[in-house]
Amino acid sequence: MIRVLVAEDMRVVREALVALLNAEEDILVVAQADRGDTVLALAERTQPDVALLDLGLPGETGLSVSVKLRRFRPQCKILVLTALDGAGLVREALAVGVHGFLRKSASLAELVSGIKSVHTGQRVISSDLMATATAVGDNPLTRRERSVLRLAAQGMSADQIAAQLCLVEGTVRNHLTRIIAKLDARNWVDAVHVAERVGWL
Repeated sequence: MIRVLVAEDMRVVREALVALLNAEEDILVVAQADRGDTVLALAERTQPDVALLDLGLPGETGLSVSVKLRRFRPQCKILVLTALDGAGLVREALAVGVHGFLRKSASLAELVSGIKSVHTGQRVISSDLMATATAVGDNPLTRRERSVLRLAAQGMSADQIAAQLCLVEGTVRNHLTRIIAKLDARNWVDAVHVAERVGWL
């Protein structure tokens, strides 16, 4: 019996996944989460073999949860199921050590097969996602530059970003200038669009 934890913030999707997976004779959903910041505690308590994670979880992203699961529960395999498919996002997920990456448009048969495959130690990635990921280079933005650009994307001004990140305003402006240059963008708004399009933000 493969013990599965399902983390998905959309209730109807989560409940459908749980019902469908529990209908499989060799899969048992042992825990459900609607927030990323509850997954690790649930995993420690229920000891799943596979964690099925959405990347866009509130509280803590699926990528951040994946890092913690890899560190504190390395025996738990991670299968990402998401509607997001930017090449940078796929590459980042693979870099943190997820074992599988499937679109939410995958069929039930593909999902079940993916769970069984990662449980046995295989890596499962949709062929189109792998092609997309290999077509785009590594993310040129540093972690700090991504933090700055994310806050700019939320509409924050340079001084607000500086206050949020405990930086001086001039440093934030320098980061934005470098970001624009690295992404060959016209301005920071265009940089946000470029970064989001390829999954670098």
